[in-house]
Amino acid sequence: MKGCKKIMDVSFGQQALTNIISHLFFICLTFWALGALNFEKLLKPNRVLQARLLYIFITIAIGSSISNFFLDYLLWSRQLPLILDFVINL
Repeated sequence: MKGCKKIMDVSFGQQALTNIISHLFFICLTFWALGALNFEKLLKPNRVLQARLLYIFITIAIGSSISNFFLDYLLWSRQLPLILDFVINL
């Protein structure tokens, strides 16, 4: 029983590390991609701090959404063989 707990702990640790790396990667990629847009036309003058904060929030929101989609897709692709095994064994 103790060995099973250790395997589960390692699995949760790997999943946590994968999630953190995925979120950071897609947030950085989104930050880079948003650099192609010209936000100055949408913002009021002399609101530099607010503009930067909005830019960061938009980057986090989009990057996290893309990362969640990627991680969900990865999870579903790992679960697909389990569904096929269940159907075959009916």
